[in-house]
Amino acid sequence: MVAVHSAVRGPALGGCRMLHYDGARAAVRDALRLSRAMTFKSAVAGLPLGGGKGLIMAPDPASPARRGLRADALRDFGETVQSLGGSYISAEDVGTSARDMEVIASTTQHVTGLSRKRGGSGDPSPWTALGVETAIRVSCELVFGSPSLEKRTLALAGLGHVGRHVAQLCAKGGARLLVTDIDRSKRELARELGAQWIEPAAALPSAADVFVPCALGGVLDHDSVARLGAPIVVGAANNQLASDDVASALAERGILWAPDFVVNAGGIINISVELEPAGYDPRRARTLVREIGDTLRLILDDARATHVSPLAAAMTLARARLAEAAAQS
Repeated sequence: MVAVHSAVRGPALGGCRMLHYDGARAAVRDALRLSRAMTFKSAVAGLPLGGGKGLIMAPDPASPARRGLRADALRDFGETVQSLGGSYISAEDVGTSARDMEVIASTTQHVTGLSRKRGGSGDPSPWTALGVETAIRVSCELVFGSPSLEKRTLALAGLGHVGRHVAQLCAKGGARLLVTDIDRSKRELARELGAQWIEPAAALPSAADVFVPCALGGVLDHDSVARLGAPIVVGAANNQLASDDVASALAERGILWAPDFVVNAGGIINISVELEPAGYDPRRARTLVREIGDTLRLILDDARATHVSPLAAAMTLARARLAEAAAQS
């Protein structure tokens, strides 16, 4: 399925997520939430793109029917994308890869994130991680007075494609890492990084400087906010807030939460460079991804000046850019 939330600023770009869902209703709900987030992500980043999301409902992982169906499902998804005539452009997401995008490309030209060998921008995970690391530094500067990660303790939950790169960047920057993942085999990565492995339930209340959620969304609700041990929350996970009013609860506790759709825009920024007429240039991608820090600083400064939550300030910026694009169309 494909959800197109907005095409006001340009074609709706959003990854193709392949997951097992407990029914079509759960999948539709996820697609709608994620496509909305992509609209605001592109608008805040100043990209000439709208927001969309693709989903492939995978069978139960334990089912033998799962075998051999992947390529067929990807090609069918590509035909769905092609039928939309360019109003939606797909890319990789949770459960898919650059190799999968090449399969999708066999049935549609409206796909990005192809491998570097195919002239594409490749795996977006390192670029998403670069934006997250930049946002962590900006947040530390605002709270602690310095962007340095030396001697800062980060509790990072989720060592998947993006979380692994975030952990590596922050370790290189001198941070002390407390890491966890539901996949216990990731303990080997923790050892390689010199990080301390903790149980998943211990990440959120840990006495860290920054809580870094890099798994699936919905981790922050009113109950979990009351148990947060860190004064800063910056992570790669999409839709971190269980509901928008949780942003106010975070602000009331004096916790700086960097809006996820601002922080994790590095991947789509990198992919947008692939779509430029001049073709993909990794140096330009790096420069644009680093600008996430400037955007986040603008949002957080506005939130403080107007006494609203960072979410409200980010949404104000996104809606202003959407309105400007609508007026020009």
